[in-house]
Amino acid sequence: MPESKISEIKNFIKGKNYNQELAVFINFKIHSGKYRYFVYDLKKNKILQKAIVAHGDGSVIRNSQTLRFSNIDGSHQSSLGKYEIKESYLGKFGKAYRLDGLDETNSNARARSIVLHSYYCIPDIESTAPVCLSFGCPMLSKNAFNKTAKYMDESKQPVILYTFY
Repeated sequence: MPESKISEIKNFIKGKNYNQELAVFINFKIHSGKYRYFVYDLKKNKILQKAIVAHGDGSVIRNSQTLRFSNIDGSHQSSLGKYEIKESYLGKFGKAYRLDGLDETNSNARARSIVLHSYYCIPDIESTAPVCLSFGCPMLSKNAFNKTAKYMDESKQPVILYTFY
């Protein structure tokens, strides 16, 4: 976890109505088959959960390792920035959490129906193969999602999710 991203979130949440002990980070620089989703304990400075997470199919650039990002509806691209993880609901992927984008780069998250959910094609174990793609949502395996859900549901205040590249 880049120390600069952790400090940035600690400073951002300070004195605000967010969970002060927990944050979720997604480092899209890491290959999609590797752990790049982290539930992080901000007080003890340690990773509580690592998981594989999908990005949007629109973020893929043919014949390139580089990803692109967008806040535009219909782009099927992942968006970068800080999100507030909001209420859970039952949808077509089962339980999911709505996400409110807090930055210019992800302010359309709710309008785009960008949510945190699980999907059957996301593995639990790292590999060199890229994982299946979403329409822009961060998707976890069922097991990883259930573990994250425990943290979210036990939190008295909203948790921040920070996606960066």
